[in-house]
Amino acid sequence: MTAHAPATLRPNGPAPARPRSVPSPGRLLGNVGKASLLVVALVLTLGPVIWTVSTSFRTPAESFTLPPQLFPASPTIDAYTQVFASIDFWMLVYNSVLVTALITASQMFSAAFAGYVFARYPSRGMSAAFALVLVTLMVPIQVTIIPVFMIVRGMGLSDTLLALIIPAIPTAFGTFLMRQHFRSVPAELGEAAMVDGAGPWRTFFSVYLPLGWPAMAIVGVLAFNSHWNEFFRPLVLELSEKNFTLPLGLVTLQGNLGTGSVSVVLAGVVLAALPAIIVFLFGQRALRSGLTSGAIK
Repeated sequence: MTAHAPATLRPNGPAPARPRSVPSPGRLLGNVGKASLLVVALVLTLGPVIWTVSTSFRTPAESFTLPPQLFPASPTIDAYTQVFASIDFWMLVYNSVLVTALITASQMFSAAFAGYVFARYPSRGMSAAFALVLVTLMVPIQVTIIPVFMIVRGMGLSDTLLALIIPAIPTAFGTFLMRQHFRSVPAELGEAAMVDGAGPWRTFFSVYLPLGWPAMAIVGVLAFNSHWNEFFRPLVLELSEKNFTLPLGLVTLQGNLGTGSVSVVLAGVVLAALPAIIVFLFGQRALRSGLTSGAIK
């Protein structure tokens, strides 16, 4: 018979705890440095926002107290009531909502269609046209505003809301984004639709457009944020107060170094920022999914 070595018996009870690793001084210093940078970034990002909201609830005299205080000693909503008394706030909101909504929807669908064409119908001419589209990204709006103004005037649209909407429908960045997104879509899906008898239009609307919503959400959120806060084009293209958008109308409050109160101006800024914040809160999931689409195959 073969002798077997006696089995080692493990005593009943929990296994002995492993000694906790102590971080090295260099790693600890690195973590402290990262935390410090995050705190500085947080203060620089949220500091102006907190100050704006806080000042909007101050009295005019309290806005210039020294040393400045972060929170008002006696909060009041007088600045907000003065905003509604000084300007036709709801007319400005209506103009901004109408212009921004039409531009956003137009950019989403025009970028989707242009991106589909550039992605699925490649040719030497298409490559040259796409290169020209990308070149326009480097041209500042101050260079093109005079030709745009002359074209709008020639169309008889001077001092109208259409003067803001029509020139803003094409979007070079949105076209680039949608082209890259559609290039990541398997070509077999479109080929299968064409085998079933679908033409280019039916393939676009039935196959590619439903798959393009994540990227279109990015185009929509960025377009809304950009044109809701737009000031330069309305300043040049609009003359009548009835066609002013919200950023242009807030200038009439005459704050900071003018005859009005800083609290009133910042109250108008807070009211103007609320729609953009609401759109971001509701659209952040679509924005996040659009940014990560195609990252995982």
